[in-house]
Amino acid sequence: MNKVIDTLLSHRSYRSYQDKPVNDKELDKIIDAVQAAPNWINGQHTTIIAIRDPERKKRLAELCGNQKHIDEAPVFLVFCADFYRTYLASQIEDTSVKALEDIDTLIVGSTDVGISLGTAVTAAESFGLGTVPIGGIRRNSKEVIKELNLPSYVIPISGLCVGYPEKDPGQKPRLPKEAVYHEERYNHDLGPLLENYNQTYVNYLKERSSNQRHSTWTNRVATFFSKTYYEGIPDMLTQQKFPGGKMK
Repeated sequence: MNKVIDTLLSHRSYRSYQDKPVNDKELDKIIDAVQAAPNWINGQHTTIIAIRDPERKKRLAELCGNQKHIDEAPVFLVFCADFYRTYLASQIEDTSVKALEDIDTLIVGSTDVGISLGTAVTAAESFGLGTVPIGGIRRNSKEVIKELNLPSYVIPISGLCVGYPEKDPGQKPRLPKEAVYHEERYNHDLGPLLENYNQTYVNYLKERSSNQRHSTWTNRVATFFSKTYYEGIPDMLTQQKFPGGKMK
């Protein structure tokens, strides 16, 4: 086993941080690692905005659904899918941005951000820092765009709290490998695996003294996806000139 694998297998999501700043050199190395990560056609369609100002962190914590760990973390990174540089390239080269009207653009941008986010998490953990991704950055996306002064062709995808962990929350059990890893063709017969995992998940929740949840994994996921979670996403995409917005 090597140190990289050890770091990856030891991942936890931390929602409580020490009152201790993140070293500038370490943050720079995290960003360097993100820039070295793979991306579509070397288009580098990710932008990261670091938030350290207490008032702006507090504002973003509120916009994300009053998540106190955003306010508490010394650094909050906002990961954006960014095609503004692509637009500028088209202006320099006097070409159109026809491809940016294709829904595949949204897939490309989200994929690049996902790779960047995962890289940042691993890089941060290699320094002994803790992280937790924040999908709530899309809860009030138009307000976030205004707060961060994002231009057209740029949308917030995820936030990331970064800081020195206050305490170890433990590691959540994952689905059995057979449910997520297939060879040659997809195995549709996953029901029994999910039923067994439900019991593992319930047992995990019971063992956590701070736990407030009392549900199975399937119940939690099914309930989450039974309704639209973040309103206004199509309008935000239209505003930022991204495909996937409301048709005019």
